[in-house]
Amino acid sequence: MSSILWKSLVVSPAVLGATLLVSATAIAAPNKTTEASLVAQPGVTEVAQQPEILAQTTIDQVNRYSNEGSQSNSQSQVTSVSQFSDVQPTDWAFQALQSLVERYGCIAGYPNATYRGNRALTRYEFAAGLNACLDRVNELIATATADLVTKQDLATLQRLQEEFSAELATLRGRVDSLEARTAELEANQFSTTTKLVGEAIFAVSDVFGENTGDANNTVFQNRVRLDLQTSFTGRDVLHTRLAAGNAQAFSLVDNGGVGINSAEGTQTFQVGGGTGNNSVSIDRLTYEAPVGPAQVYLAATGGRHSHYAAVNNPYFFDQTDGGNGALSTFASESPIYRIGGGAGIALNLPLGQGGGILGNSSITAGYLASDANNPGVGQGLTNGDYAALGQLNFSVGDRLALAATYVHAYNGTGGNLFDSGAGSNVNNTFAGNVAVGTGQANTLINSGSSNSYGVSAAFRPSEKLSVSGFVSYHDVTGSGIADDFEAWSYGAGVALADFGKQGNVLGIFAGAQPYSFNRVGVGAGNDVPYHFEGFYKYRVSDNISVTPGVIWLTSPGQSSENDDAIIGTLRTTFTF
Repeated sequence: MSSILWKSLVVSPAVLGATLLVSATAIAAPNKTTEASLVAQPGVTEVAQQPEILAQTTIDQVNRYSNEGSQSNSQSQVTSVSQFSDVQPTDWAFQALQSLVERYGCIAGYPNATYRGNRALTRYEFAAGLNACLDRVNELIATATADLVTKQDLATLQRLQEEFSAELATLRGRVDSLEARTAELEANQFSTTTKLVGEAIFAVSDVFGENTGDANNTVFQNRVRLDLQTSFTGRDVLHTRLAAGNAQAFSLVDNGGVGINSAEGTQTFQVGGGTGNNSVSIDRLTYEAPVGPAQVYLAATGGRHSHYAAVNNPYFFDQTDGGNGALSTFASESPIYRIGGGAGIALNLPLGQGGGILGNSSITAGYLASDANNPGVGQGLTNGDYAALGQLNFSVGDRLALAATYVHAYNGTGGNLFDSGAGSNVNNTFAGNVAVGTGQANTLINSGSSNSYGVSAAFRPSEKLSVSGFVSYHDVTGSGIADDFEAWSYGAGVALADFGKQGNVLGIFAGAQPYSFNRVGVGAGNDVPYHFEGFYKYRVSDNISVTPGVIWLTSPGQSSENDDAIIGTLRTTFTF
């Protein structure tokens, strides 16, 4: 007989004992529905569990039992049967268990020093325990510490291996399958996922002021946006946003009761709400993804410069142009970002990797066409209305951010300068997406081009205080007589974060709406239209906020002869 075979016979008592007293790692809790009974006494009976239940529980049970010994409160290796509190010398299997523990070290026990020998187990669990003892057998063979064997032991060992060969093979196959699936999950941790990000705004608003107050009534308005955000790699995002609303801005009138051609006082929830009668439309379809070190932005419809360019107006600017920032569109972002929009492409490229004067800087470039979908003459992606943006971004640590912005735009059919991409879809009125400015600064009588320059900055001296501001200049060259004009705008705000409660924001903003002097045929006033705003966003819960605020407009329509207008709003925002 070979040496290996002889040594294997030496340790057969360990295997024989395992058939009766399986190690603690294989003992399972009884199943009340399909409990297995395996009692090592004369007249052994066995009631096997249903196969489907075994298939569902085996791996979980093996993992659970194997983890018990690795817990922080697990005891050291059992070396004496007396260490088990629930094993007595009068037990019928005491001697066999004593041999397994003290001679072969095949039993570890539970962390609370119990053996739990009376609990039922399944054939699969028994196979797992047998496999553990076979591993111990291999160790003993390698060390050659045993010197006794009988033919009976050899026969028993062979019978056990044959009896449980199917269970051991099944268990081994399931473990291999589990390892393969785990490896696949680790290699492909991300799967295509779409999540819904929603926002619903309820707003009660009114405007006060002699003639303007009489020309308007208290309104209760709404806007809802449902943004389906889909990612294919975990680093990209496809925005498919549905919008509906019924909000519209108040009509400003002069002292004679005549309407003023102005978008002053327009609030964020009063733009981008579809057609204004709660009809649902897709108001944004964009895709953002990294390409090397750059971030690429593609817009099929509803593209905005503020989607991809740094606005530098924290707490006032809301990425969704909605219900969590300032009340007005003017206080939300510089008017330069509302020149043009629609479909196109943009790129954001970092210029440094930290350290040095360019370490925290980047360059942003984008092109958006208002009528990219229109194949008509003078329309399309390149021959219709468009706006090309270039911006340099600088930051000093996490406290100071600066940006210098340039926008070149072309309007082929007239309309409005700050139209946010409305293009030829609306006429020369302040409806749709037009959100800021007076008629003198906004109106384009004929086709023309514009060159706009802006700077913005945000400074955060502490975690709860932010100061930000912007200045923009616009040089418009029209195709008609006396169509050329210049326009200016500026503003600054102070925001106190966590004011009164974590998540609350107190914001104060002041500035001059876009204005232009001495234009013929579009307005009679030459005064600066100042805008003052204060709001307090109170966070009711993680998903609900209530924002009361006031907007004060002086010299509406650039005329000091017109009465000031004061807009009061109570906005409730639900996010989910």
